[in-house]
Amino acid sequence: MAPFAEIRYEPPGADGVAVLTLARPEKRNAIGLRMVEEMHAALALLERDPAAGALVLAGEGGKVFAGGADIAELRDRTPADAERAINQALFTRIENLPLVTVAAVAGWALGGGCELALACDLRVAGASARFGQPETGLGILPGAGGTQRLPRIVGLGRAKELILTGRIVDAAEAERIGLANRVVPDDAVLSAARELAALAASKGRAAQALAKAALNAGTRSGASAGMALEVASQGVLFESGDKRARMTAFLEKGGKPAKGQPPAAR
Repeated sequence: MAPFAEIRYEPPGADGVAVLTLARPEKRNAIGLRMVEEMHAALALLERDPAAGALVLAGEGGKVFAGGADIAELRDRTPADAERAINQALFTRIENLPLVTVAAVAGWALGGGCELALACDLRVAGASARFGQPETGLGILPGAGGTQRLPRIVGLGRAKELILTGRIVDAAEAERIGLANRVVPDDAVLSAARELAALAASKGRAAQALAKAALNAGTRSGASAGMALEVASQGVLFESGDKRARMTAFLEKGGKPAKGQPPAAR
């Protein structure tokens, strides 16, 4: 496969964390068709990698996570392009990855850039981070999942405000409304995101994948669907060797919880 031109992909290391970086800083890391195709190719590599436990998504340059879709391309797209759901399909693939995804957001995350962050499971924001969905000011709507994911994360009222006014929120407000999981200094965004991703990757891989699937099912299809998948998934995990090995190791250590955690039921 030819080297990537608009992204950088770092395969999982010893901690199980892979890093995908949007690498068009001269274009504010705008997400155009070539970048979409390269991200799909990188995700295909990740999905086949048994070492993968988590993925961090970042933007090169430190000043912009992603400034949105490439407007020069977007201006000329047609109804047929909308039906192809070019960016929406990519972000849905990211949302459905059977591993934990963390967005490392420094600087601007606007339009498609905000939607990319929303497709991740967790968001670590730098103090300079700015989130927004300004699409209606350009005569379109957030068409890569923003109208669905933003309300699930911040609530319908706030989502309507942000989408219908195009108002941009800073890192502090993003954390307050639940759009960002945590805020750190700009120079610590990537390391904090990797640390959070590594913590997730250290857990049972099958358990993480099925827990994520159950969480997604409940928010998309309602509590009944989520609960049904939860029960079915737990049945699968009860038969797993990983479950037995982890619980045996816990018991052999005397059942001592991690610092700050309550004792587990025996």
